[in-house]
Amino acid sequence: MARKTSEFNKVLNLWDILVLAFGAMIGWAWVVSTGDWIMQGGVAGAMLGFVIGGITIFFVGLTYAELTTAMPQSGGEHVFSYRAFGKIGSFICTWAIIFGYTGVVCFEACALPTIFAYLYPDFLQYYLYSVGGFDIYATWLLLALVFVAAITYINIVGTKTAAVLQTVLTLIIGAIGILLIVASVLTGSAANLEGHLFLGSTPTETVKNTLAVAVMTPFFFIGFNVIPQAAEEIAASLKNIGRILVLSIVLAVAFYSFVIGAVGYLMDSRAIFSSMNSVGGLVTADAMAIAFNSAMMAKVLIVGGICGIVTSWNSFLIGGSRAMYSMACAHMIPPAFARLHPVYKTPVNALVLMGIVTMLAVFFGKKMLLWVVNAGNFGCVLAYFIVSVSFLVLRMKEPDMERPYKVGPYRVVGIMAILLSGFMLLMYIIPGSGSDLVLQEWTMVLGWSVLGAAFGAYCKWRYKDKFADHIYFVKTIEEPQDEPRAVFSAED
Repeated sequence: MARKTSEFNKVLNLWDILVLAFGAMIGWAWVVSTGDWIMQGGVAGAMLGFVIGGITIFFVGLTYAELTTAMPQSGGEHVFSYRAFGKIGSFICTWAIIFGYTGVVCFEACALPTIFAYLYPDFLQYYLYSVGGFDIYATWLLLALVFVAAITYINIVGTKTAAVLQTVLTLIIGAIGILLIVASVLTGSAANLEGHLFLGSTPTETVKNTLAVAVMTPFFFIGFNVIPQAAEEIAASLKNIGRILVLSIVLAVAFYSFVIGAVGYLMDSRAIFSSMNSVGGLVTADAMAIAFNSAMMAKVLIVGGICGIVTSWNSFLIGGSRAMYSMACAHMIPPAFARLHPVYKTPVNALVLMGIVTMLAVFFGKKMLLWVVNAGNFGCVLAYFIVSVSFLVLRMKEPDMERPYKVGPYRVVGIMAILLSGFMLLMYIIPGSGSDLVLQEWTMVLGWSVLGAAFGAYCKWRYKDKFADHIYFVKTIEEPQDEPRAVFSAED
């Protein structure tokens, strides 16, 4: 097992990684799905559901925070699971997370031109064909391909460049979100909350409806784990990296919850139902228009949604390419994907491949990509579960490992993370759970698994003893000696 200094440029500061993680979690859902959440659980029920879901991810996030600072290497999950379970566990975990990241990137590439069609109905010109009932137009396809090329190029020319883009867009999202929340307080009415704070004719139904929201919310928080993927590119105290990872989750929970509350304070249940069944169906945008009594402000909010698409896209492109890089370094996939750009020090081949796959994906339209992202989310949750188990295994297996951000009550945190991520995993598997995968999605999971097995078998045959021969990079970050201890960092 070789050791060497990382070849990545350390260009990311704490602010950069905060906006990368937060921007990944705040995508398009807060614009398009808020009405669904409220109609499922009520305003307060939906807000509570997001808090419950956030607690689930918080425990998983604590395990990531400790492991990231203990092993600050590109690839994150790849390194954690290898240290805990060896070659097979690491391959499964990393291949699953790459599937999840790729699915989100492909979906965002389709979502962006679709939103342009919401804003400008005449944008759709020159009908080409349909896939699963989704009509594909030449202008829609061209815009998607241009954005794929542009965002891939931005990531190739430098991680810092991508981080600057992420900062600008995340600030726009935050500003628009805060504008909606403040406007709701000034122009909304508590009367709008009557009858739909919680939904359910009995306490049992109310709890069930609230939990129905809670079960799906963790899927909107996928993205905080892009921080460990880029760990080698972060120039900051390891302990602070752990803190920022946890903070990003807290901020995402707060953002979603307050947006739900703002919409409920501005619109009663009838108005929300009417908005959901309108042509656009964008309840949050309609709430913004009501708050300012201006249709133009609805479009302003949709711009925030477009920014959310790009921030998620950008973050998952970074995460997916670094996960591929880490597997290539270990000869689990062809080493060509471990090549860094000679000038920009980014995994250029991995980024190009993800760009090509995304370009091909947009030709299949939105319906098929909904299946891809659902199947990919299963991969992300599987990785959560493996990392959570790795956290406890490594505490027992390597108790003396250096852990700059050390979770104090590690047994409680580890067990909660395993139980909660395991529950999320089961929700994808159990028929009738509301989140279970359909046949097409299971087919994609099976196909990705077969592809991974083929890659693994080939690389094992081709590279023999080099297969899963990991390189551990020498730490170059000096830990300040006078820093206060991290939250949840009491020694056992």
